[in-house]
Amino acid sequence: MKNLKHSNAVRDGRKMEQQEFKSLLRQKTSEIDALIEQYLPEENGYQKTVLEAMNYSLLAGGKRLRPMLMHETFRMLGGSGRAIEPFMAAIEMIHTYSLVHDDLPAMDNDEYRRGRETTWKVYGDAMGILAGDGLLNYAFETALAAFDFAEETGTEEMKRIAGALKLLANKAGVYGMIGGQTADIEAEERRTPLSTKQLLFIHEHKTAALIQASMMVGAVLAGAGKDELAAIEKCAYNIGIAFQIQDDILDVTGDSAELGKQVGSDAQNNKQTYVTINGLEKSGADVERLSKEALRILADFEGEHDFLEELVINLIHRRR
Repeated sequence: MKNLKHSNAVRDGRKMEQQEFKSLLRQKTSEIDALIEQYLPEENGYQKTVLEAMNYSLLAGGKRLRPMLMHETFRMLGGSGRAIEPFMAAIEMIHTYSLVHDDLPAMDNDEYRRGRETTWKVYGDAMGILAGDGLLNYAFETALAAFDFAEETGTEEMKRIAGALKLLANKAGVYGMIGGQTADIEAEERRTPLSTKQLLFIHEHKTAALIQASMMVGAVLAGAGKDELAAIEKCAYNIGIAFQIQDDILDVTGDSAELGKQVGSDAQNNKQTYVTINGLEKSGADVERLSKEALRILADFEGEHDFLEELVINLIHRRR
């Protein structure tokens, strides 16, 4: 495991000042926005409306967390080359499609996200469904463009790209995010309380799976070994679970104007969450425990990860 240091110490203090981090975050977010725009479909032809709806969804803003995690993991493990770029755009498309479908009346019935009307609210239910379908399929069309950057590099990078595609499909599919969404929908229909184990299954597959896909694709494309990949998967699991618990917390304690979406929707929909099952105090403590373990895992890698660590801290402990 050439990239692991086997250090178990948690950081005593932050390695990056907040001002420096925020400046880098703005820069990296702008770069990812520009990258995504390069892969947007052109809005023309008889299918123009669905293309407009897809682009409306993708350009709604957001943290660009998943492509950022992917690229930072790639860099930490010594990755180079442009094959990562189509995957960065693709993971954001998959994430966005899941939000488009999540907002539908048949699902969470949300009218606002990221401070503006959701896709179905603007384009209608049917076009909202099609826009999500289009984004999912177009994500894999986009990811396949990675092979264009590997033509001069040889067979080894081709294998890495194929492995990354397989991983991405698995984490986004019925054994990953879609499976988690299925369990989530069925949980809402239950009359009996969920166990923490059942809820963690939902969080692991619905939320953490795409975080894992992001970081693991970055690791695979950088040439990570088996042990390194396993460490990244565990780290991403912790980040994803903590991120979702914090989301549940914010749905209770957050402010709609600050968050850019409705709060209290979980309670309105009688949805069981980590907070309703475990309470605010334990939920907050578990966020802290999971995030510290994730940071310990990152600290074991020799590559550059100061920004990645600060990103994890800010995302997990976010207020918006």
